[in-house]
Amino acid sequence: MKVFVAGGSGTIGIPLVRGLVAAGHQVTALTRSMSKRDELQGLGASVAVADALNRDLLIAAVEAAHPTHIIHQLTALPKGGTRRASDLDATNRLRIDGTRNLLDAAIHAGVRRFVVGSFAMLSARAPVATAPDDDDATAAVRSMEHQVLEATERGAIEGVILRYGMFYGLETPSTATMIEMVRKRWLPVVRGDAGRLPVIHIQDAVSATIRALDLAPAGGAYDIVDDRAVSLTEIVEAIAEYTGSAAPLRVPAWLPRLIAPYMARITSMRMPLSNAKAKAELGWRPKYSTMRDGLAQMLRQAA
Repeated sequence: MKVFVAGGSGTIGIPLVRGLVAAGHQVTALTRSMSKRDELQGLGASVAVADALNRDLLIAAVEAAHPTHIIHQLTALPKGGTRRASDLDATNRLRIDGTRNLLDAAIHAGVRRFVVGSFAMLSARAPVATAPDDDDATAAVRSMEHQVLEATERGAIEGVILRYGMFYGLETPSTATMIEMVRKRWLPVVRGDAGRLPVIHIQDAVSATIRALDLAPAGGAYDIVDDRAVSLTEIVEAIAEYTGSAAPLRVPAWLPRLIAPYMARITSMRMPLSNAKAKAELGWRPKYSTMRDGLAQMLRQAA
């Protein structure tokens, strides 16, 4: 396949490009930054430099690559992770306007398949009570998914939606930040934490994405999560255990809601999603079936 990865220098973009090249695909990676060119070329990819919000330049970049498949991984997230709603403003625009431009470019170039990396916690699957329609980030994710599925329904392209859980892994900047905070006891846990967060190791997200390229039916939508949702407390306590750090501080639930309301809302969600459909239809299995498995393995490797 000739695969065009939009967002090729991002958190999932780099390991995805690496995995696609290893699988024998011809890869073009799109990035906004000239500084990423050498790294991407070092992985074996061709590189296109363009801003996805510039429709004409994006169409030219896709046309020059002549891809058969496009993978949409466009984001502009802070390296340390999202801490407030405003941190998502740039990504929201990419998910609305960037998706529109990328779809136009794909259809113009005669691309057969368009795989989009969505976010389970803000997708159409998210419960309205925890992710209301008037939330900008939720609206952006749902716009992205709707655009792709609508184009599929009218026969313009074969769209596939992958709703990833929260990424973790040594290549994930937010995980590195979290490990550092846990070691310094800067990341407390909430007493009575009842959250159930869908998570996925970054390498498992990559393997599911590669399988979806030719195995998912047009219009298919999949929750790409591991076998068991977890609370933020479980994540923090597991990191502390596997890094030999002191136990995290415990705080009442009202404190995070007061000082970090966005993060408090996100981390208190209850979304125990299922990966059964991805397993059945894509023949995919996560290498790390639970977050504890993944953390244990990656922290042993890093020791």
